Amino acid sequence: MAGKKSAALPRKVYETELLRLQTELVKLQEWVRATGARLVVVFEGRDAAGKGGTIKRVSEHLNPRVARVAALPRPTERERGQWYFQRYVEHLPTAGEIVLFDRSWYNRAGVEHVMGFCTQEEYRLFLRQCPLYERMLVEDGILLRKYWFSVSDTEQQDRFRRRLDDPLRRWKLSPMDLESITRWEAYSRAKDDMMVHTDIQEAPWYVVESDDKRRSRLNMIAHLLDSVPYDEAEPQVLLLPERPPSTGYERPPRDLQTYVPDHTAGL
Repeated sequence: MAGKKSAALPRKVYETELLRLQTELVKLQEWVRATGARLVVVFEGRDAAGKGGTIKRVSEHLNPRVARVAALPRPTERERGQWYFQRYVEHLPTAGEIVLFDRSWYNRAGVEHVMGFCTQEEYRLFLRQCPLYERMLVEDGILLRKYWFSVSDTEQQDRFRRRLDDPLRRWKLSPMDLESITRWEAYSRAKDDMMVHTDIQEAPWYVVESDDKRRSRLNMIAHLLDSVPYDEAEPQVLLLPERPPSTGYERPPRDLQTYVPDHTAGL
């Protein structure tokens, strides 16, 4: 449950600080690339808690060859026969990469457990193995950061309602999202149990109050930057060459190619 609601953050203040933090994220990216570091950021939380919007702001100005988002679909029949963590291992970063998990292996502790998509034995096995799995990642040198986006029941309800009324965002809603309203307490208990078992010293959970999306985005990004001991990498020196003189090339006539119609001419 989120805490007391703060005064709305002015848009200008938000946009100015967001740009500053995004500039620092680019520096972090370059440090990761230059040093061969491996950074994993896990985004978890309730439906409509603001994970997707935050991931968008984190990745907005980053190089997709260095920083990528892993948002895995439902497991295939073959994946269901694997060790549970196996398909997530395939998406871990190599040297010089950042991976942002839009939901992660914690699906088993949340939606799979609450909705009955896994057995109790599979759920208990996950709670035992997850800390071991994450300790192995950290011991191997991976920088692992885990963020839980906390949203109140009333704010979640309002966001669902706005999505239902917005044709551009209605796709974000699924029947399972709406069912989470009726299972609020079940999800709360599942989150509490998950925290007890997986909030470990090597990979602690960081809770982001997200009733105010602007504040939550800035708070999460600032914390991530503060938690990684990056330095500003020396930028590569690039020189813009002089354009060589023409050798007689001429573009073909326009009527030999099909151009996109000028939609803007009628605006």
